[in-house]
Amino acid sequence: MTSLYWPYWLAHYYSALEVATIVVAAIILISSVDDLFIDLWYWTRRIYRKFTVDRRYRPLTAEQLIARDEQPLAIMVPAWLEYDVIAPMIENMVSTLDYKNYVVFVGAYINDQRTIDEVERMRRRYKQLHRVEVPHAGPTCKADCLNWVIQAIFLYEQTHGVNFAGVVLHDSEDVLHPLELRLFNYLLPRKDMIQLPVVSLERNWYEWVAGTYMDEFAEWHGKDLVVRESMTDSVPSAGVGTCFSRRALQVLADENSNQPFNTDSLTEDYDVGARLAGYGMSSIFVRFPVKYRVLRKSWFRPQYESTLEMPLCVREFFPDTFRTAFRQKARWTLGIGLQGWEQMGWTGSLANRYLLFRDRKGVITSFVNIVAYLILAQLVALIILRASGLWNTSFPTPFEARGLVGVLLAANGVALLWRIAHRCYFTTILYGWQHGLLSIPRMVIGNFVNFMAAARAWRMFLVGKVLNRKLVWDKTMHDFPSTDLVAQAPRKLGSVLLSWQAINDERLQSALDEQHTRKMPLGRILLSHGWLDDETLAEAIAFQNDLPRVFDLAAKVQPHPALADEFCLRWRVVPLALDAQGRPEVAVASPLPEEGLQQITEQMGREPVQLIARESEILEQLRLLQAVAGQPLPTATPLLGDLLIEQGLIDRQTFNQAMLQYRPHIHGRIGDYLVDTGVLSRETIEQAVAGQQRQSSSHQPTEQPS
Repeated sequence: MTSLYWPYWLAHYYSALEVATIVVAAIILISSVDDLFIDLWYWTRRIYRKFTVDRRYRPLTAEQLIARDEQPLAIMVPAWLEYDVIAPMIENMVSTLDYKNYVVFVGAYINDQRTIDEVERMRRRYKQLHRVEVPHAGPTCKADCLNWVIQAIFLYEQTHGVNFAGVVLHDSEDVLHPLELRLFNYLLPRKDMIQLPVVSLERNWYEWVAGTYMDEFAEWHGKDLVVRESMTDSVPSAGVGTCFSRRALQVLADENSNQPFNTDSLTEDYDVGARLAGYGMSSIFVRFPVKYRVLRKSWFRPQYESTLEMPLCVREFFPDTFRTAFRQKARWTLGIGLQGWEQMGWTGSLANRYLLFRDRKGVITSFVNIVAYLILAQLVALIILRASGLWNTSFPTPFEARGLVGVLLAANGVALLWRIAHRCYFTTILYGWQHGLLSIPRMVIGNFVNFMAAARAWRMFLVGKVLNRKLVWDKTMHDFPSTDLVAQAPRKLGSVLLSWQAINDERLQSALDEQHTRKMPLGRILLSHGWLDDETLAEAIAFQNDLPRVFDLAAKVQPHPALADEFCLRWRVVPLALDAQGRPEVAVASPLPEEGLQQITEQMGREPVQLIARESEILEQLRLLQAVAGQPLPTATPLLGDLLIEQGLIDRQTFNQAMLQYRPHIHGRIGDYLVDTGVLSRETIEQAVAGQQRQSSSHQPTEQPS
């Protein structure tokens, strides 16, 4: 009996699918009309400005930004479990920014020791970096971390007698442009909130999930935020690349007991933008064209370097797996679509309420899109079944009538093509035509990511309400691009020290002039004048040459049986223990020259790992090798070779060349050796030794040191 009725049951099911198709199509059409309105507004505005504003006003230039006097700025970076990216982000930021008058504040929780260690390591290098301790265990929420950072910024202003013109918000995976702070400086204090575009760094063609971020941010920040600003004269913060004026932060702090950011929201950036708009504060979404060096990832050839003109923006890597992507987007959906709805309601002008609707529709349409896919798959399967002749039972269907249903479906088809065209266009502008084509199938991937994000957001929201549970920082692990993806200029020691604010221009130039005359290393000149401490110098040399540091050198010295004292003295190296891979390690004040590395490698039997130590620590160990009558030289006594060079009696290159053949057990004291080989006169040596003795303690031996 069942076999007789199944065709009718299937026919009823097919009819139900048709009704569901009409309902879903109607919802999709409403959403499409919303998108169409934004698109038409964008193109109308763009055409209008092309023939009016763009002709009437000259565009802002980089020269105008650079000509503006630098105001003090603060950069705040909240961090929770960012130990893997915070150090390279800070290094890249300091080396990139074309600005001097700024201070960086990094907030870290007391129970996140790995992040604290990395921030402290960077703090030893960068005098403008301050670590802010969040005094309770994490994670809480990003807003809570930011509130502690803000309090530290206010305290810094009081203790240092400075008033920051603006405070810039960044995340620990952001890649900055050199002119970013200069652009903020130009617009402050006229604007209370300044938002830069945010875009994804380019991914490979096969990274489908990460590619959806490329497409979506290219369109959102290329079109949607432009329209939003022009409709309401306000713009939401993107959470990165946002600059708040000092006035704006003070208003927000006064509003809520010195807590500018809303700890009840997971999207404190969106929330703070709406609150500033409520106070009538001026905000702007800036699209200032600059040139970027980018690495293109082509289908047909290896990646290649290209120069692209695009708006000054913040670039970063977004999640590249399905799970990490929907977890991150769930936080955005929850904060903007659900918490924003609950906390802000439907307020403001008609335009603002319309944009609130647009922000929140995703909590529904994300499900509708997937339902549409499921309905389409089932309809296609049933149509194929009917075409096969296995099932031919049907009831009257609205699809057969050429009426509103046909118009509805046709309109949705046209809207889909329109949507695809826009997605391709904005993706192509930033990433080229290959990624423009890939954005079409990636729209499907994006719909499934958004569906899972909406489902997770609803679950978190409802469970939080039922259990009265406070939502915390839903951590997304970040990636920071390697140096091949970020433009890196060759590092010079002077430039490094300047960017670290360890020395000013005048002293550096004076030291460079002295270096040219005396042929001494720049670092040693700076140390001799007291313009730099040897800890900062060691950090700068390690950073300049991408070498690790070694601390507490005296406790780690382990003489290597194959490395004689003469080689330690000749190349200023101190042997250490073997590393985890069994490789010998040596401590040096600066990297070994090629010839020195070759000789040390021959003696040790394997190329050593070089670790940078402080100059004073290296000298302390070398003095033990320059013992006289069994007694080491006093700590204050400089090495004879250093003294000869510092007094201009010999240059470093000549001294090193002479030391190549020096053997302590054969030639005796260094001074005698230099005289015997005709490098220096006896009178010159005696003059240097007299200076060496004057700098030693009263217990220094009177004999000439070896």
